[in-house]
Amino acid sequence: MESNLNKKYGLITAIAMVVGIVIGSGVFFKAEKVLAATGGNLLLGILAWLIGGAIMVVCAYTFSIMATRYEYVNGIVDYAEVSMGKKYGYYIGWFMSTIYYPTLTAALAWVSARYTCVLLDFNIVGPEALAITSFYLVTSYAVNALSPVLAGKFQVAATTIKLVPLLIMAVVGTIVGLSTGMTVANFTTITKQVSTGNALFTAVVATAFAYEGWIIATSINAELKESKKNLPKALVIGTVLVVVTYILYYIGLSGAVSNAALMESGQKGVRMAFEKVFSKVGGTALFVFVVISCLGTLNGLMLGCTRGIYALAARDMGPAPNVYKQVDKATNMPTNSAILGLLFCGIWLLYFYGSQLTESWFGFFNFDMTELPIVTIYAAYIPIFIMLIKKEKDLGVFKRFVAPILAICGCLFMIVAACFSHKMAVVWYLITFAVIMLIGVFFDKSRSK
Repeated sequence: MESNLNKKYGLITAIAMVVGIVIGSGVFFKAEKVLAATGGNLLLGILAWLIGGAIMVVCAYTFSIMATRYEYVNGIVDYAEVSMGKKYGYYIGWFMSTIYYPTLTAALAWVSARYTCVLLDFNIVGPEALAITSFYLVTSYAVNALSPVLAGKFQVAATTIKLVPLLIMAVVGTIVGLSTGMTVANFTTITKQVSTGNALFTAVVATAFAYEGWIIATSINAELKESKKNLPKALVIGTVLVVVTYILYYIGLSGAVSNAALMESGQKGVRMAFEKVFSKVGGTALFVFVVISCLGTLNGLMLGCTRGIYALAARDMGPAPNVYKQVDKATNMPTNSAILGLLFCGIWLLYFYGSQLTESWFGFFNFDMTELPIVTIYAAYIPIFIMLIKKEKDLGVFKRFVAPILAICGCLFMIVAACFSHKMAVVWYLITFAVIMLIGVFFDKSRSK
């Protein structure tokens, strides 16, 4: 099979692409949760970022081994197909289309609105936040559906912009904190005593949201020079740089204000930290970059959301393939798939508001849709890694056994951590997951063959 894609990327460009794809809004959103979960224990928080990052690095490296074996395979659905067969690939695709992409897209629309509300001093769960959330969601859909080229240009711009507040706070915040003694004070003071085990599990699961996106980076292999050698390097170096950036940003925050003040301020803590270090005007300007960073992540997720059902339909799978694989000639977009993707986002946004942002509409039936779908993906990786061990008999010991076994252990850690962190909410999520996957069984064309 030949590819029309040119080998145009070198190692440095590939590393930059990995960093740009993985770094997103999660570090701003989840840094607060990591701090709160660990009771302001900075060392425990840094350990959580390290464990979550290590799991990402080893999983990314293991997938890079597969990517160099199947050079024109792109995305998790394709990896699932080549390792486990078309049926497994179909169910992964169904999950991505109906749960993974729309849950995270809906949540990111609110996260973007949340920081916009912080910027404008609005209530983050009030009618203003919901109106801005809906506006961002529909605007992101419109940009992707009507002008994919414009969406792509915005994505490139947002990738550059989102690095600015992270790097500036990491460097300047740390320098300021060391000079004032704030960093040392925060490292030596624990704001609230917590159970170390449960705190660590909760914090690690929270970091999964910030680290998500690395699987997309494996899709650059077909355009990478000497991909068999450079892709593993790019993924490992790129993901390690992300881990280092996140940890330095986390330390930089601690140099700006006390852990107690950050925990008390909640969603306003990040803005307060920026203003403390860079003055009110400078801090506000940098916080605008945080909002743009969130919008960039939303744009990327919406891109995947609009193409979710199309990816199945293009394989003649899923509901009404002839309808959802149609591509509009003017925009080169799968319009019907995009519309259905937006509908899924709307459904999940409704659930997100009713379960997380107000007095529960669903009683006890509540779960965190920003974390549990990501943990589900880690569970789905396990059979793929097992098949790598089973099938690739000509690989060396490290690539065939050590790397995938470490990756499997990392995935299992995420699953156990999610159970400890979310407790009964995991059960409600699994019930929802099972119902949606059973609907997928109804559209599984291979059952009738």
